[in-house]
Amino acid sequence: MILATEADRPAIEAFLTSHIATSMFALSNLHRYGMVGGHPRAVKFWCRWDGGALTEVLTVTEEGGGFPQCPTGPWGDARVVLAGSHVLGILGDGAQVIALQSALGLPPDAPMHDIEPLYEMPLAELQIPDVDGLSLVPLADGPRDLIIAWRAAYREETLPMPGEDFHARAVEDIDAFIEADTHKLLYRAGEPVAMTGFNATLPEVVQIGGVYTPPALRSHGLARSAVALHLAEARAKGVRHAILFAASPQACKAYEAIGFRRTGTYTIIFYEEPQVIHG
Repeated sequence: MILATEADRPAIEAFLTSHIATSMFALSNLHRYGMVGGHPRAVKFWCRWDGGALTEVLTVTEEGGGFPQCPTGPWGDARVVLAGSHVLGILGDGAQVIALQSALGLPPDAPMHDIEPLYEMPLAELQIPDVDGLSLVPLADGPRDLIIAWRAAYREETLPMPGEDFHARAVEDIDAFIEADTHKLLYRAGEPVAMTGFNATLPEVVQIGGVYTPPALRSHGLARSAVALHLAEARAKGVRHAILFAASPQACKAYEAIGFRRTGTYTIIFYEEPQVIHG
């Protein structure tokens, strides 16, 4: 595997797009932060070529996020090129993430190790439930303290890293969401009742993330309504496809109800501290 340059960018984008369901973070980070560094989510690509065609792409961010898109499993090469670097987490296709974790000699007992069903949907197939009386508003127009409290609760429930200050991280998240305009609030009778969001975006594809309904308001279809309305807005702007990985059986049912179909497995591994890769 060799380190890519800007000249390789068109080929990398085409290759990752051909594996879009498990490449959204890599592509979104590339589009937003680039390859030149200077931002924690700026990316580097390690590539393998065969006869002028890309066969493998291993994406690594400045902060140590790894996103393998390596169908033939060149894990020994990956360990060589990453020797001496730091890895904080690995996300992607379920089997590839586990194989890369093992090849890099990373501890198997990561504080966060989630295996989640992967779903996709062409937005032409979006099924919008009864949303009478419901509406979406930008996150910036909602009650800030409540939104931060919801996000802190979301992180504690779905991203429980040991020792993390959930409130402080929630403040950072909400500020980033507002700046990027990626998340919305669902209102009913003048009150916010759920939050929906995209955690990775491209001109024609979005990946859903950060969906939250407070426990007292669950099991009333609010999450599916929020997501459906958000996707309808995206579709009106030219987005054609949506991707998500679901955190619970209840979430699976909600997403299936609006048209999502399971296509695979997505694995998320995070460590509390960056792990050094030894060659």
